[in-house]
Amino acid sequence: MKNFILSAAILAFAGVSTVKANEIITPVTIALQSDSTADKVPVKLEELPEAVKTTLKANAYKEWTPTTAFIITKSDKSTFYQVDVKKGTDMAYLQLSKDGSIIQ
Repeated sequence: MKNFILSAAILAFAGVSTVKANEIITPVTIALQSDSTADKVPVKLEELPEAVKTTLKANAYKEWTPTTAFIITKSDKSTFYQVDVKKGTDMAYLQLSKDGSIIQ
């Protein structure tokens, strides 16, 4: 009986130590990309250029609701508008030039 209890205790200890030996933690690196040379300034939706408003009302985007807008100035001094849009639970953003054409 002592041998049986001793064998069970050894097996139980071996099982626990095996679980701990398999716990290998691998560090995860998350890299965020941002254009630190771009300047992002909030713009009220009603202050967007008429051409941008017209594009947002076009058939391709009429189901999407604009939520926020920004004017972004890149390091080369070029500018464009980023308009965050929402349709139901889906969210996206559009990048438009001041004449209303889609950049991205």
